Amino acid sequence: MFSAREYVKVNSLEEAWELNQKRANVIAGGMMWLKMGNGQKGTIIDLSGLGLDQIEESEEEFSVGCMCTLRQIELDPGLEREFGGVFRESVRHIVGVQFRNGATVGGSVYGRYGFSDVLTCLLALDTYVELYKGGRIPLGEFARMPYTRDVVVKIIVKKDKRQAAYASQRNTKTDFPVIACAVSRKADSWRIAVGARPEKAEYICLDGTGKTAEELAREAAACFSYGSNLRGSAEYRAHLAEVYIRRLAKELGKEA
Repeated sequence: MFSAREYVKVNSLEEAWELNQKRANVIAGGMMWLKMGNGQKGTIIDLSGLGLDQIEESEEEFSVGCMCTLRQIELDPGLEREFGGVFRESVRHIVGVQFRNGATVGGSVYGRYGFSDVLTCLLALDTYVELYKGGRIPLGEFARMPYTRDVVVKIIVKKDKRQAAYASQRNTKTDFPVIACAVSRKADSWRIAVGARPEKAEYICLDGTGKTAEELAREAAACFSYGSNLRGSAEYRAHLAEVYIRRLAKELGKEA
């Protein structure tokens, strides 16, 4: 468990941003992973008083505040209706309900963890990150950026009539995934994200015109790199990615 010299519940994003410019300071989020670390922190920055714990829906998009919990996106009826349960499926294996009631969407996205189911799921959708100073940028671009001292304010998911599905392989029920796959389809345009490779998730876009689910899966899986760790070898992960992409493509209607 870490220790900290100060705790500040900020009154504005400007105050949070200014405090976060010091390398010793850290934004707390849900503190589900942060609390597992050791060492001395400077100031713990708490955003919970800024009203960033709401999911808002408009005609064009969903706006998910950075302090929304994984449990909120799991249960939100609007996300369920629009994206067919992909959010519920992506988070339901993450530890347990008590953990998901604490872990935040902003922390999951900012951390860009290799094992992140949330990042993998969001990359398969038309998703943007809104930073306090950096403005709105595509999630794929944000995921490739080096870590900065900016503040993640919200996650924006566009409502573009995209179908989506998610699957992961785990050695035990609540363990980190061996591989995580998210696939979305809009007509014959496919967006495929693979995480827990074990590196952080990446995505590709493919034209599925004239391709079978097997051909689409083989082409997509070959576009990603894979590594080995105690949960599985690179070869095993490559095989799993192809299998799950094929299954998800069929689920989204690539073949009857």
